[in-house]
Amino acid sequence: MRSINPIRESCGDKKMLIKDICTSITDGSHNPPQGIASSSYLMLSSKNVFDDKITLDEPRFLSEEDFAKENKRTNVKCGDILLTIVGTVGRAAVVSSDLPPFTLQRSVAVLHPKEEVCSSRYLMYALRGKRSYIESHSKGVAQKGIYLKEVAGIDLPVHPKAMQEKITNRLDKLAFIIKCRQQELQKLDDLVRARFIELFGNPVENPKGYYVATLQELINKGFIMYHLDGNHGGDYPKSEEFVDNGVPYISANCIVNDEIDFSKAKFLTPERAGKLRKGIAQNDDVLFAHNATVGPTVVLHTDEEKVILGTSLTAYRCNKEKIMPNYLKAYMLSDGFVRQYSGDMKQTTRNQVPITAQKKYLFLIPPIEEQKQFAAFAVQIAKSKAAVQKALDQAQLLFDSLMQEYFG
Repeated sequence: MRSINPIRESCGDKKMLIKDICTSITDGSHNPPQGIASSSYLMLSSKNVFDDKITLDEPRFLSEEDFAKENKRTNVKCGDILLTIVGTVGRAAVVSSDLPPFTLQRSVAVLHPKEEVCSSRYLMYALRGKRSYIESHSKGVAQKGIYLKEVAGIDLPVHPKAMQEKITNRLDKLAFIIKCRQQELQKLDDLVRARFIELFGNPVENPKGYYVATLQELINKGFIMYHLDGNHGGDYPKSEEFVDNGVPYISANCIVNDEIDFSKAKFLTPERAGKLRKGIAQNDDVLFAHNATVGPTVVLHTDEEKVILGTSLTAYRCNKEKIMPNYLKAYMLSDGFVRQYSGDMKQTTRNQVPITAQKKYLFLIPPIEEQKQFAAFAVQIAKSKAAVQKALDQAQLLFDSLMQEYFG
């Protein structure tokens, strides 16, 4: 798709249509060939394209002949911009020189910018700034997508090249800070996992011979004092019963950055919440996401007398003379526990771990003093994470503000 249409002026700002910024805009194959077991000829899709990042994870391997045919369509080169246009739309990244040759499926568009008009990184950021527009103009039922014609007709603010460089440099610096903070958080999480293994060994192997019991046995013996999910049955609150303030009602989507984010909670009046008899969590309960997004686990920190759980969460209330909440959380995030529920989910088409299934899972219970030692370490790491998360949030807020200023 080529065009030599003139620059368009809008509200006093220089605006250009994407089709005028690029020498060509195309998408990947609409009828991709069958893959082969392995080769050096790669076909990528939208699952490989993220914001400012292109991965080679699980590509479709093509024969040399098929690759040559498909590559005639996309002809991806260093400096091109990839834009996801089917499924999760609006992610954009620049093709770097260290990537091997690859072609694309139709879920990704490739844009060849005119170097004299727009730099690659500026165009990438400008496209990301139009994500809301791209999402709102995507069509489809099973999978939403946006047509190339509509992408080509998107207008973007285009500054002189010197100003583009200043903008991208500023955004690049902030993006680097955000990436570093995210890596710090990951390293702190890795440190907790390493300390867990150091103290207790691999739970699957149980080299120290710790007590092992099913959840049902732990409940029977009083190690776990409460184990219920938010399956309220006929008492499930109706949408019109939620209010602006009151007793928090939380679901798995409230698990953010290893905590419960109460800004995402719904609320019930105390009177309505008082009618519910199940799924009532308290401070220091361990919450396990068991439905849809399975696996996230947090310790609930709240001053509220009670918090109502939605259908996607299960509460574990520990007898702290036997099990420390921070230890239980770490165990439930360990490979030993994940393998148990992952094995169950493979046998069903539903992405969930029912409360009845949880009761048969095995739990490793070290002596309480060793658990306390680990819990104290986890608390200190949590404080460090909170400081890093605050810095990350500030950097992200500034990045988002600048994106809105430049491209909003």
